Amino acid sequence: MNPTSDTAATAVSVPPVEAAACDSSDFSVLVRRITDSGLMRRRPGYYVARIGGVAVLYAAAWTVFALLGPTWWQLAVAVVLGVLFSQIALVAHDIAHRQVFRLRRPSETAGRIAGNLCVGMSYGWWQDKHTRHHANPNHEELDPDVSPDILVWSQGQARNARGVARWIGGRQAYWFFPLLTLEGMNLHVAGVRALFGPAYKQRTLEAVLLGAHIVAYITALLLILPPLQALAFVAVHQAVFGVYMGCTFAPNHKGMPTLTGKDRPDFLRRQVLTSRNVRGGMLIDVVLGGLNYQIEHHLFPSMPTPHLRRAQPIVRAYCAELGIPYAESGLLASYAQALRHLHHVGAPLRSAATV
Repeated sequence: MNPTSDTAATAVSVPPVEAAACDSSDFSVLVRRITDSGLMRRRPGYYVARIGGVAVLYAAAWTVFALLGPTWWQLAVAVVLGVLFSQIALVAHDIAHRQVFRLRRPSETAGRIAGNLCVGMSYGWWQDKHTRHHANPNHEELDPDVSPDILVWSQGQARNARGVARWIGGRQAYWFFPLLTLEGMNLHVAGVRALFGPAYKQRTLEAVLLGAHIVAYITALLLILPPLQALAFVAVHQAVFGVYMGCTFAPNHKGMPTLTGKDRPDFLRRQVLTSRNVRGGMLIDVVLGGLNYQIEHHLFPSMPTPHLRRAQPIVRAYCAELGIPYAESGLLASYAQALRHLHHVGAPLRSAATV
């Protein structure tokens, strides 16, 4: 888990990075191959089916919640809603990258409905953070996803760790999954805090949608469940949401090389060398929302999710031509690599504790 900063967000759609990066001759060749393969064409039918299916399941889960009434079986509903919140967040991710709509306005409208209203996570805040991540993945000064906070991502960060990070850093690999149970609440809180940033755009609209989600969520719990069951429901729901989100994003970059200072390779190598793909079939594609093709997604953020699988052999073969390492592993192996990395970078803190 990397608790996020409350840097003021700017609600600007995630740009098609691949278009801006064509000044690299190596990448330009790959762009032509992908474009000629037709993989940048939109897939409206796929997204109608995917968004419609998730929306039906979301409404059905809340209907079951209302019909069940005060019972401990509601914790099963909490688990289902934790999964569905994550799936909606993954849909919002695709919307932000303009995989669904070509234009900015419908993308922002749909993204705020999915993120702010349905999940309670600020679309504008996340969008700003994610845009900076895509521009400089795994760069310790420029990527907010590897900023030192509760966890540290390099031995240099570990040596300078303070507070909670210094206390748990030496054993942070063991803390990683337990901390993910708090990531759901962290996402909600970070979005609300970002609303108070001075440069936040569409502040009123985002605040209204977030407020509507919070009010509706609390009202539903208090109307249906007694206090103890309501608290248990929130704990299970947010824990599942946090763990799912963390397990979706952790395999992608954790344990891959980090960059510092002016260490910025060209666009193609910057995206490939810092990313990891996760092998698997259609089930992994659905569970991870297509982010298991992280290399292809970082190279072509606006490519529709169902095309990433078809783009993979083209990208992998091209990397082999250029001698660029192309990282991929199984799902469990990717978690193991991330945890080994966390344990390795915490070594300075373990040494300091011993002394």
